[in-house]
This record gives sequence, C-alpha cells and structure tokens, in this order.
Amino acid sequence: MTTLAGRLLVADSSTRQMTLRSGSIRINDGRIADVTLNDDAITTTDGFRPLTPGELIVCPGFIDAHLHLSQFGIIGAHGLPLLKWLDQVTFPAERSWQDENFAREMTRSVLTQLLSFGTTSFCGYTTVHHDSAIAALEVASQMGFRGMIGQVLMDRNAPTDLCRETNRLIDEAAETLKRFPPTSEMAAAVTPRFAITCSPQLLESAGALAAEHNAAIQTHLAETKQECARVAELFDSARYVNVYQDAKLLTPRTILGHGIHLDALDRQTLATQGAVIAHCPTANRFLGSGQMNRQALDQAQVNVVLGSDIGAGYERSMVSVARAAIGTAASLGNTPPTAASAWYDITAGTADALGWDDVGQLRQGYRADVVVIQPDFTTQMQGHDSIIDPLSQLMFAWDDRWVKQTYLRGQSVWGG
Repeated sequence: MTTLAGRLLVADSSTRQMTLRSGSIRINDGRIADVTLNDDAITTTDGFRPLTPGELIVCPGFIDAHLHLSQFGIIGAHGLPLLKWLDQVTFPAERSWQDENFAREMTRSVLTQLLSFGTTSFCGYTTVHHDSAIAALEVASQMGFRGMIGQVLMDRNAPTDLCRETNRLIDEAAETLKRFPPTSEMAAAVTPRFAITCSPQLLESAGALAAEHNAAIQTHLAETKQECARVAELFDSARYVNVYQDAKLLTPRTILGHGIHLDALDRQTLATQGAVIAHCPTANRFLGSGQMNRQALDQAQVNVVLGSDIGAGYERSMVSVARAAIGTAASLGNTPPTAASAWYDITAGTADALGWDDVGQLRQGYRADVVVIQPDFTTQMQGHDSIIDPLSQLMFAWDDRWVKQTYLRGQSVWGG
C-alpha cells in the first residue's frame, strides 16, 4: 500500500477543468484504492490559496494523443515544410526500423523519456515494418503503459522500400489486432499514414478492418495546404475529409492528427461522425504548417485532444504542448483555454475523448498512473494570498525537472 499526499489535481467533468485540492490518495494492487480530499477550493476571500515551498502536487499521468516512436531521433530538423521533411528526414530515419532489435531498444528508450516527462499513456505510430510494430507493442505493454500503437500503412507515394503491397499490409494489421486487441490496455490501432501515401483500396480495406474489430484508427488530416492540394489531385478533387469518410475511416474511435486547414463543412462532417482531432501546436509551428483553430472546432462540437507529434514536434512534455495550445489560440485572436482546462486536456479530457475509462483522473478504481510534481517556487505574497491562479503559474512557469516521480499501475517507474 502506497500513500501520496499534497495538493491533488482533481478533474471536474462538468466544467472540463482541473482544480487543486488538498488531500491524499492510497494505491493498492496497481489501482487507486481511495481518494481523500481535505478542502473544497483553491480560492480564499482575498485570492488564491498559494502553493508553499516544497509542497507536492499529485496529478494523473499525462496523455499524449499523437506521437511517432520512430522519430524521436530526428527532433530539430528545422526549416522544411511537411512533404520535404518527410522525404528528406523522416523516411530515411524510418528505414532503421527494419531492424526489429533496433526498434525494440529505441521504443524502450523513448518510453523511458516519456516517463521522465510524466507521460503515462499515448497514441503512437511506428513504421511499415510489421515485426518492429509488434516489438514496440510488446515493450510498451511490458513497461505498463496505457494506450495504442499502430503499424504505419502505406502503399504508394513514398520510397519503394517503405511501401508494401496492399493486402500484405491489411493482413499484417489484422494479425497485430489479434495479438493486441482493442480491449487491451496497450492495443493495436489501424494506422494508414495519410491519404497521399494510401491507395483508395488500402484506405477502404483499413476502414473495413477497423469496423470488423471495433479498432481505433489513427491517421493525419489537413496538416498543410500543399498536402490538401495533393490529396485533391489523387482523389478526383474530393474533399480531404470525405476521402476518409468514404473509406469508413471516420468513427468515434478515429484520431486525426492536425486538422488545421478545415472549413465549416469539414468540421460539420467530423462532428457528425464523432471523429477526434489531435491538436499538435508545437509541430505545426515547427514545420510552418499553420495554426489550428481550436475555437472553431469546439463550436462545431468536434472533440479535440493534444499531441506532441514527435518528431516534427520538439516538446516531449505535454505541459509544454498544452501551454503552446494556449498560445496558438491567443495568436489567432480567439479566447484561449484557461490553464485549468489545459490541464484537463492532457489528462481527463483526452481519456474521455478516447474512451479510456481507467486513466486520466485521480479516482477510486482507476489505474494508479500518477505523477508527483514538486515546484521550486511559491505563489505566496507577503501579507495576503496570491492574485495568481496556482494552476496558471504551474503551467506557465513549468519546469520539467519538477517531475519527481512517475508511477505506472502503482509502481514507481521513474524518479524517487
């Protein structure tokens, strides 16, 4: 039995925000046995109740809804737009994953990095190499992560040695789903890379396979204008969103990376189909792809989650990604998310959008995937309480060195 006490980051599903409450959690047999809360709010009559030096913050593990396991070694390849970046940087790096042992060791290294930043659940892409995708799933499962990993499916418009015959890809994806079914804590996902690298037959077969297994789907959508124009050329001027819709790839279990260049009709289609957009603000900025209009998606009732999109993204910390999402909204002149809602986005909000009912909150019966944080500053002001919301200060003053300990299924797996 393990007890963790301090200020707890607690989800309020009615407001879709997090709040700080004094209290403790008890962990037993990999789950949160109970949660004790000692106060009702972080505010006082004069302002916010400040953090005190050395005080511990106990929060749910962070969730990264979009990353590429094979791309952690290419962070920082700056100055190229998406399609050139893929050709000149990404595809050459992904060839290394033809070596299953390399893929296995890289996955272990990458996931250890994630733990150091407090990430305990994720949605990841590998490469076209089937054995390496299986190896990545095995490592993530053995380490105790929650989430999904998909073998990338592509059969055209990529280097010949990274394309595969359509039926072979579908057979491999089906085999992966049998070994790591959708009900697994670490599950396989059907993962066509994006429409440019997938024939209509591959997209349709992927949609049918996902429907057969009720599997999650991962792909990319409308990241750049050049990409959108190329999709229109390849699919008889069809709208990008409709290419996926026609292939039965838009479902409530679909996570679409980016979704920047969409109009009102596109957003309506996504909302009707229940598909989820993974907002990747740091990657969008790095590649100069554009800025996603989160407010427009929210107004259309499209679910939005956050992703690092490593390696176009350069921030492994989901707190930094959440902070970038606030900055993107502000730069568009939209009402930016509050810090409290941004904390919700990278914990309970993503879990809810992805249908994961056992992570993302400090809640009795949930997996004990927990991060212990110790800030090195105080919001206290002499003579009265702080005028600054401590959740806002935690977000904007964030330092990754504050992550002192990360737990997976109740086991301390980093720090301590």
